[in-house]
Formats: sequence, structure tokens, C-alpha cells
Amino acid sequence: MPASVLRPVLGALGLTQIRHVSPVRRGRADGLVARVYGQMETDFGVLAPPVALHAQAPEVLAAAWMLLRETLIVPGAAPRAAKESVATAVSLGNVCPYCATIHNNALGLLGPAGPDAADRGAGGEEELERFVGWAMPADGGTPSAAPFPAAQGPELVGTAVLLHYLNRVVNVFLRDVPLPPGVPEFMLPVVLRVLGGAMVGAARDPHPPGRSLDLLPDAPLPPDLPWAVGNPTVAQAFGRACAVIEAAGQRSVPEPVRDLVLVNLVGWRGGPRGISRTWVEELVSGLSEQHRPAGRLALLVAFASYQVDAGVIQACRSTGADDRGLVELCSWAAMAAARWLGALLPTPD
Repeated sequence: MPASVLRPVLGALGLTQIRHVSPVRRGRADGLVARVYGQMETDFGVLAPPVALHAQAPEVLAAAWMLLRETLIVPGAAPRAAKESVATAVSLGNVCPYCATIHNNALGLLGPAGPDAADRGAGGEEELERFVGWAMPADGGTPSAAPFPAAQGPELVGTAVLLHYLNRVVNVFLRDVPLPPGVPEFMLPVVLRVLGGAMVGAARDPHPPGRSLDLLPDAPLPPDLPWAVGNPTVAQAFGRACAVIEAAGQRSVPEPVRDLVLVNLVGWRGGPRGISRTWVEELVSGLSEQHRPAGRLALLVAFASYQVDAGVIQACRSTGADDRGLVELCSWAAMAAARWLGALLPTPD
């Protein structure tokens, strides 16, 4: 099937996977949303649901796409297979089966015949093993030394931070498997083969750095992201994206809730908080009754996004949160955790 036909079909099917908020259909997108959708189809090969789920908050949508494009997609010092290895390792550690499936599939397709094979010199499994202990150590342990040269740091740490972010929003707004509702799971290999072919095909095209930057206004790099300094494009992408997501948090996340999340991040190393949600109820007990639903959702997104369910979402809606508010709340909490965990990753001298 030609790419001109395949991309719209995959995009339309992907949007049916979005839950809890109404997706913005490709044919109805306009303004900033339409610009992001167009770039995503061209550069990523498909309208990716983990990014498209943000469309009810257009600036946050642009931020998510900008980070994906300028870290994972744009060729640079780090080969694409290394980036996909980091993405897979982080997704497995965060219990995000959707992202783990997509990125592990891409890593397999990039094997010895992949577009960056000359740079890799290793099979997909070996490449993944190199990054597991660094990108996502078990149970929040101490990360191993960075298994890459300093020049690759901004791209690989940036990819890890991006996936810490995406895993959290994906666990909330998408299903566990990258399949439309009603499609049986035995169809997954077929869907992955088609989807992977579109992604790998797009990866062979030229992707000049910085093409997405004009989607959002310039903003300084936050001081907690010094690992990005060595790559001006990655630094600009994170500066602009973090500024937009922080503004979204100020709009949609009550200040006491933001304070509660940030205080509880201090000292956390990424390990599990508990098999039940008792820890959440203890933490939100100090909030006003009006703020508890937002606090519960924000804490779960930051620390255990796989524990978010429809009841948690509905409780937030009962306090007045609309689609945009839900996306902005989850985006802010996910980025707060991602930035914190990114700062813990060792980088080469």
C-alpha cells in the first residue's frame, strides 16, 4: 500500500485507541494541531497516538512532538538503535506495555539491515542490554555508568526523559496494546509489521534538526536539565517544551497539588510506591476535598501511572476538569517526574 494511503489509515486507526478524552480527528485538525499532525506523518511515518492524545491541548501537543522529533527522530551523534534501546528500557521499567511494544519492535526492525547498521555493530538484544542498567535500573537502584560517549549524552538522556514523560501519559490515555478497540490481539504482529515498516521507512528520509522549533516560542533551558547543553537543538526543544508544560500546569493543576508532587519527588529514585493505592490516599488526605481528585491523579501519573483508572479520571471531571484540563494536568505531572528522573542519570565526563 502506498505511503500516501497507508499514513491516513494508520492515523485514523491510531486515534481510536485514545481513551478518557476526545481525539482530534485528522480531517478536523486546524491551526497548531494541523501543523503538528502534518510534521508527524512526514517525519515519524504515522500519526502516533502517544503524541496525538495531547491534541485537546494544542501547545502541549506541540511540546510532545517537538521532544520526540528533536531527540529520537533527528539523526545526530547517537544512532537510532541506541535511542530505541533507551526508549524500550525505560518503557519496560515504567510498566508501559504500549511504548515497550512499539519501541522494541522498531529496535528489531533496525537490526543488521537497519538504516544505521554501520554505526551499531550489535544486534537489537545486545543493544538493549547495554542500556537497561543505565536508563532504568531495577526497583529504583543506582544507575550504571553511561554506556556511551559524551557527544551522545543530550540525545540519549533526552530520549530517556522523553520516554519517562510519554510512558506516563500513555498509561493514562491509551490501551496496553497498540490495537484499535475490538481488534483481537492475534492481529498484533501484523499491525506491528505495518506500523514498523512505516516508521523505519520514514527513518531513512533526511530530517534536518530544528524543523519543529518554530511551533513554540523561544524559552530558556531550565537549570535542572544541564545534560542538554551540548546539543543546541535538543536544548532549545526542552526549553520551549518545558515552558509550555509548566504554563499548562499553572492553568490546570492547583498550586497545593503541584507542591505536593514536587515535595514527594525529592529523594525518589524511580522505584515502586506500593501494589495498592494506599500511599496516594495518605498523601492527599492533607489536601482540601476539592483538590483531592486532582492530587490523586497527579500523584499517580508521576509515581505509578499504570494505577490510573476510569474512576480516578471521573473524580477529576466531577470537580470541573475538561479534556484540556485533564491532558494538561497529566502532562505537567508526567514531566515533573521525567525531569527529576533524568537528573539522576549518569553522563560521561
